[in-house]
Amino acid sequence: MPARIYKPARTATQSGTAGTRHWVLEFVPASAREVDPLMGWTSSRDTQAQVRLRFPTREAALDYAREHGIDAVVREPRPRKPNIRPGGYGENFATSRRQVWTH
Repeated sequence: MPARIYKPARTATQSGTAGTRHWVLEFVPASAREVDPLMGWTSSRDTQAQVRLRFPTREAALDYAREHGIDAVVREPRPRKPNIRPGGYGENFATSRRQVWTH
C-alpha cells in the first residue's frame, strides 16, 4: 500500500511554526469512503487510512518505510519566509507610537 511522507503545514489560525517541525508518514486511502444509510456518518473499511506516524527527520521516516516494505513518496515542504516584525505585537499598544493605531 502506498504512503506519503510530508512535513505538515501550519493551520490557517496559526502564525507560528508549532507542530510543523516533524515529518509524517500517512497511508493513502485504498477505498472510497461510504455514507452510512441509517446515521449518515462517513466510514471506510480501510483501517490503514487511520494510521499517521510522526518522525523527527525525513530520513527516519524513509528508514521506517524501507524496513517495513512500504512504498513511500516524499513531498518536500515549500520554504516559508519568516514574518518577524521589529517591534512585535506589543508595538501596537506602545505609548511612544507615532501613528494612530487603526484596524
